[in-house]
Order: sequence, then C-alpha cells, then structure tokens
Amino acid sequence: MNSTINLFEPTTVGTLALKNRIVMAPMTRARNFDGIPNDNNALYYQQRSGAGLIITEGTAISNTAMGVLHIPGLYTAEQVEGWKKVTSAVHQKDTKIFTQLWHVGRVSHVSNQPNGQAPVGASDIQAENSFAWGYDENGKETFVKCSKPRALTTEEVKQVVKDFANAAQNAIEAGFDGVELHGANGYLIEQFLNPMINNRTDEYGGTIQNRSRFLLEAIDACIAEIGASKVAIRLTPYGGLHELPHYDEIETTYQYLAEELAKRGIAFIHIMDQQSRGSYALPDGFLARFRTWYNGVVILAGGMNRQKSEELINANLIDLAGFGEDFIANPDLVERLKNNWPMTPPNRALHYGLTLEGYIDWKTYEEEQLVNG
Repeated sequence: MNSTINLFEPTTVGTLALKNRIVMAPMTRARNFDGIPNDNNALYYQQRSGAGLIITEGTAISNTAMGVLHIPGLYTAEQVEGWKKVTSAVHQKDTKIFTQLWHVGRVSHVSNQPNGQAPVGASDIQAENSFAWGYDENGKETFVKCSKPRALTTEEVKQVVKDFANAAQNAIEAGFDGVELHGANGYLIEQFLNPMINNRTDEYGGTIQNRSRFLLEAIDACIAEIGASKVAIRLTPYGGLHELPHYDEIETTYQYLAEELAKRGIAFIHIMDQQSRGSYALPDGFLARFRTWYNGVVILAGGMNRQKSEELINANLIDLAGFGEDFIANPDLVERLKNNWPMTPPNRALHYGLTLEGYIDWKTYEEEQLVNG
C-alpha cells in the first residue's frame, strides 16, 4: 500500500524540484501604472513565497495584448529589469517562479490599445457582454464593454507567435524559472480553439488541428527559445468565461491538445475549474480521462482547499494544487493550510487598482494574533 502523499513536503514533479505541492495561481492585480514591475511587486510575491511554485499575474507579451490597465509586460528592456527584482525576491525564499504570458485578444477595449485602435482576435466576433478594465468616454478608469475586434491576418497570427517566444526569452533573462502561456478563460489562445468564436478559413480555422495550430505553434516557438522544461500552459476545458460557448468537440479538442503537449515534454499543464468563478464546472471523470491522454505534470486550480487537494493528489488525478484568491488576503496561506488556521476573507474592492492597500498590507496569522493580543 502506497504511503499518503503530503501536500507540504518537498517533491520533484517532472523537472520541477519544489519545497511543497502548493502553487500560487496567477491573479491580475493591476499595480503597475507604467507596466514596469517594481519593489512593491517584489515584496508582494516574496510575502507569498511559502508556495512551492508561484505563477505571476498575466503579463502582456506586446503593447496590443492588454485588456486591463496597469498590468506589467515582458516586451521591453525596462520590464525585464523590473521583473529581476521579483524573481530575486522569490528565489531568496527557495520558491520557483514562472510568469504567465498573456494576450487577451478580443477581451479588450480601444482605450487599452495603442492609438485607440480596435483589439485583435481570432475573428471579428465581439464579446458583447464582457468587460475590460479601461477608460470610459469621460476618461474615467472603470469596467468598459469590450470593443469589436479585428480578425488577425494569417501573417499577424505568426507575429503573435513570435511575440510569445520573445516574451519567453525575456522571462528567462529576467530570472524566471519558466513561463506559462495563458490558454484559458476566453483569451486569445482559447478564442482560436473555440469553433463558435473562430470562423477563420485559413490554416488556423476549421478542423480541431487547425484551431489548435496557434496554441501549438506558440508553445513550439517558446520551446525553441528556452527549452520544453521551462514552458507550460494554462487551459480551461469546459470553461465559459468571456462568452465562450460550449461546442460538441470539447473533449476531442482537449484530448488532441493533451496528446500533442505530452509529445513535447513541457513543464506542466495547469487546468482551471471555472465553477469557482461562476462558470461551468469540470465534468465528473474529466481529470481521470485527462490522465490517460497526458502523462506529464498536472496542476488544478479553482475552488481548492486542503482536503480536496490531498484527495486529488493521492488519487493520482493531479500533481500540484493551485490556490488563487486565498493567497491575496493570506500571504502565509501555506502555513494556514498546514496548521488549519482560519483564513482572512478577501476584500474584492481592493483586488485591482494602483493603491498599495489590499496588496502588501495583509497580515500573517501570527501577526494578527499579536495585534489582537
């Protein structure tokens, strides 16, 4: 009989040697007015480096990739220098750190784009009921309805692939242990995967293989720059965020992707269950089926707690457990989970914006006890 796997013990999964199996999942925090990471970002991530692996907030791969104001990027020399502060601070705590490479595609607004131009997408189909974080007609910073996108040309798709690879190379220069491509939550990569959003007639539209081509070309381009062991991807099978309808070939699509990604030997696949975000749950049995298609490292995030994490890891359905929002108000989340200490509830009004309140001022459990006497 196998001994129980402990969530809190050091482990090596794939090529990742980690101090525990807890992952801090990517979360947009919008704290960079100039797009350049700074000392406050370094402190924020260092405070949360009880995790074995941190995956940063979504990081723009170009100046047309954004749908949220004040997010950091990885396409200028200044941004690379800024991220070095973050990676150094996290590595001091013996934690690995990947950055999430992000292109939002159609989930954007003209105020997020250079010269107020239209966002780009897999097609020109608008996400009419979704919102970006931009400027309204009065110049006020707020949620704004996504603008109608322009479909990328075939050549432009190939340029975005190069943008992912360039950002991956910059990430390694900045000291990251690897990159996670954002292929989830209705953003650009997933817009290509979904036949209800992708109406292209070129090599990137139509069949499952064609709709998957952009994702796999971006992965391959990153591998060519930094090596497969430093490249990963986030996926949301059965997700519906940002108006991605379900389609008949969901399971077949993700089986094809899993098998193709397995051939490439990437660092991990990070699956998010969107039920925690008010969207669809992963169907029963999906993780078990996914394991038969993909023999690499699997992270699961979305509505996780200690019990669920340990059950899924010990059932060999996942390897690592991802926690998102819990990490915001609980910088010492790993210690709280380990000791079954109570959680500080989040304050969603402070999740975004340039204020440091709700960012680096959350207390650990032990600090709270001192304050409360």
